[in-house]
Amino acid sequence: MSAPTQPPEARGKAEHPGTEHPEAPGYRAGRTLPLRVEAMRQLRRRRTLLMGGILTALPFILIIAFAIGGSPDGEGGGGGGRGGNRINLMDVATESAANFAATSLFVSAGFLLVIPVALFCGDTVASEASWSSLRYLLAAPVPRTRLLWSKLVVALGFSLAAMVLLPLVALAAGTAAYGWGPLKLPTGGALAAGDTVPRLALVVAFIFVSQLVTAGLAFWLSTKTDAPLGAVGGAVGLTIVGNVLDAVTALGSWRDFLPAHWQFAWADALQPELEWGGMIKGAAISVTYALILFALAFRGFSRKDIVS
Repeated sequence: MSAPTQPPEARGKAEHPGTEHPEAPGYRAGRTLPLRVEAMRQLRRRRTLLMGGILTALPFILIIAFAIGGSPDGEGGGGGGRGGNRINLMDVATESAANFAATSLFVSAGFLLVIPVALFCGDTVASEASWSSLRYLLAAPVPRTRLLWSKLVVALGFSLAAMVLLPLVALAAGTAAYGWGPLKLPTGGALAAGDTVPRLALVVAFIFVSQLVTAGLAFWLSTKTDAPLGAVGGAVGLTIVGNVLDAVTALGSWRDFLPAHWQFAWADALQPELEWGGMIKGAAISVTYALILFALAFRGFSRKDIVS
């Protein structure tokens, strides 16, 4: 007795289980795991609320520190952009709200703002694996590329929100504490009050772009491990290693290829004459590394055997 012949549709489904067929009307891969759903899931997590609280509290902590310690004496040190003027924003931190916001970015850009980027990008996939829910998401069915894309976009969105939150709170708190006015420069001169917000926005944009390397590292590691802390800690650790290598002057011109070498190039945006050279070089290096790391994450995850 011969076996019953399958209809062409059934044979096609057996041969290509991942394709769309008339038996599943309305299914669209691009509609699975919407960004708003992923964003709400991440927003409700305790680590998101905790990070938001820390960034909100930082400007008030600085105001209290300045009130207790008196006027800044400039001993905080500072490095301007590579190839630009070296400036010390701590000298003029309490001159106006704009100065206070710039100082808040200055003291946090080197390390504190690395944490939310590594946290949001490194925890996103690894946490699903640690909860043993990753395979169920893929069985929904959510295509692997769609899952990674949704999580990456939301993670970068939260990272950018963290970087915007800090200067916004600093501007509001600084206005109440020191008043609104022009951004006074420690090298002399000042930026008009109307120019400070666009310049600070440019600073935030460059810091975000410069942190794409950390985001790429964290996201790639998140696809390689089931331990969220491993991905987050690995990204932070490698970022610190980059900062250490940049301090080794014996490397000479090789340091120009380190993203950390350009992390304070945004100081060129706080000069009377806006200088783009350092920021363009830093952004190009950061984006190049980030694209390679994101590509590795997508390529590796597409071939990975998901068992958790």
